Amino acid sequence: MARVSDFYTYLDKICPFSQQEGWDNSGMLIGDDEKEVTRVALALDITNEVVDYAEQIGANLIISHHPVIFKAQKSFLKGNVAFNLASKGISAICAHTCLDCAEGGVNDVLAEILEIENTEIFPCEESPDLVRVGVLPEAMSCDELAEKIKAELGGCVRYNDNGKMIESVALCGGAGSDFIGEIIKAGIDAYITGDAGHHDFLDSAEGGLALFAAGHFETENPVISSLATTLRCEFSDIDIIIIPQKSPAKYI
Repeated sequence: MARVSDFYTYLDKICPFSQQEGWDNSGMLIGDDEKEVTRVALALDITNEVVDYAEQIGANLIISHHPVIFKAQKSFLKGNVAFNLASKGISAICAHTCLDCAEGGVNDVLAEILEIENTEIFPCEESPDLVRVGVLPEAMSCDELAEKIKAELGGCVRYNDNGKMIESVALCGGAGSDFIGEIIKAGIDAYITGDAGHHDFLDSAEGGLALFAAGHFETENPVISSLATTLRCEFSDIDIIIIPQKSPAKYI
């Protein structure tokens, strides 16, 4: 029978926790690493609803992308997600930026879904392993690329049209707006990320970059299915269940 520590060790192999960003809090955050695991639940975010769902299906380990404990906390009271996990005896392992940059992780899965070919690491100064860059199979307009992103990921796509036919594409799921300046300097046609603000679009327009903000949830959630497949191959005797989630944001 596998233990929590076995899942931690395997995750550390495929997305080393040592590769996480300095501000991140990936790793084993809740529970007993020697506890036997009978069923695992996967989710992008650990919420109280996710904890309740995991308890109902008999999962004693949740693996998530976003850390259940991110900022420093001075109390863990009833109603707090971390408290609820501990009180129900459910362990939590969270693989955040280490899964973003891992081979086959968030950004590689995003590139595969969007059919970005010949991808390689785009070496950003502060986060050298996060961003990917590649090319489209065929050049397309900004409008066409936006439609493709929406069709594949759902949600709402915000973008600016740089008037170019898009060939080269950089991408980073989640919050990747910090890398816009370096991507502009590299002369890449388009950049796909999750979140972007008003001034990010202004800077991109000035720099001739087509910026696509496709949603934090939408650009990261696809990795959960891919991770589940990987874990099922490694732990074939353990039930690996994906907890259904939707973006917390609604669009009209």
